[in-house]
Amino acid sequence: VQLVESGGGLVQFGGSLTLSCAASGTVFEMKSVGWFRQGPGSQRQLVAEIPDGGGPIYADSVKGRFTISRDNAKNTMYLQMSSLTPEDTAVYYCKAEIHRYHSMLVLPSEDYWGQGIQVTVSS
Repeated sequence: VQLVESGGGLVQFGGSLTLSCAASGTVFEMKSVGWFRQGPGSQRQLVAEIPDGGGPIYADSVKGRFTISRDNAKNTMYLQMSSLTPEDTAVYYCKAEIHRYHSMLVLPSEDYWGQGIQVTVSS
C-alpha cells in the first residue's frame, strides 16, 4: 500500500490550496484518516483527522480555515486549506489506518504515511 500526496506548492498570504492523498495497492478499507504537518525545526503535529466512525477533528490553529474530507470509493482523502498564512508553511503528511487484503483474507489494519508534500505560504 502506498499513500501519494499531491496539490502542494507555493501560495500567497491569504490564498488557498487543496491537498489530495490517494491510497493505492491492496486496499480493502481505509478507516481513520488524517493530515499532519512539520514546519522547520518543529515536530510533526496533527492538523486534522477523521477518526473511524467519528467526525472531523481539527487543530485549533486551523479551525475554520481547513476542511478534511474523504472519498472512500476512491481511497482518497483531501485537505482544503484557505486563508493561508506563513505559519502554515510546512511539509504536510497524510496518514491512514488501512486494512489490506491478501489471498482472499482481510489483514489487521496498519498505519500508513505519505511521503510528505511541501506547502509554502509567502508573506
